[in-house]
Amino acid sequence: MTKKSVTSTTNSGTGDSLISLRGVFKNYDTPSGSFTALKDINLDVNYGEFVAIVGKSGSGKSTLINVITGIDSPTSGEVYVKSTAVHSLNQEQLAVWRGKNIGVIFQFFQLLPTLTIAENVMLPMDFCKTYPVRERRERALYLLDKVGIVEQADKLPADLSGGQQQRAAIARSLANDPPILVADEPTGNLDSQTTDSVMRFFEDLAQEGKTVVMVTHERDLSQYFTRTIMLSDGAVVTSSPLRDGVGLG
Repeated sequence: MTKKSVTSTTNSGTGDSLISLRGVFKNYDTPSGSFTALKDINLDVNYGEFVAIVGKSGSGKSTLINVITGIDSPTSGEVYVKSTAVHSLNQEQLAVWRGKNIGVIFQFFQLLPTLTIAENVMLPMDFCKTYPVRERRERALYLLDKVGIVEQADKLPADLSGGQQQRAAIARSLANDPPILVADEPTGNLDSQTTDSVMRFFEDLAQEGKTVVMVTHERDLSQYFTRTIMLSDGAVVTSSPLRDGVGLG
């Protein structure tokens, strides 16, 4: 299968990190006043890392990954992914860039209910045109086979279990072969056996060179991560290898 090249807005000062945040703040205006969700975030994530973003509810975890993916824009500061200055892109540019470079996995799957599982996986390819039309279903079936549910390809999401739907969402996130996967509590609704299977799959992807950034509250998953980044009140308080699950909240 032939993959098209990706162009991007470049910056020569991002070093060797795949993801680099510099002085990132994110403020929200609320009825009770301004709320600072992220405070002076300086962070680097390298190729092939499997990183846990941890912290108590409201600590800024989801906001951080939304800023990394361009779903949300920083109030101030800079966000670089590879050579792209994400903070400088407009919404149209962000949609194209994200489709080719970031695979996003949500806790509640976000599969389109009227499309088959294979069609859901093909959607990112249709949007970004990263693969020729004749190759898109073939690639979707390949990815569904890789996550172990190819036999479900022509069923609707409602016909699948929660674990199967999450596997389908993972396959969809890989559709355009992005270098980064970002997952927000992807195992929160899965049983322990399915969770272990999904985590091993993420671990394998990281070992193959993908970078996986995952928000989680689950302490017993620490064995899978290469590093934990702990947030508290919107600030990074630790960024270090996990030790016996310390830091998960």
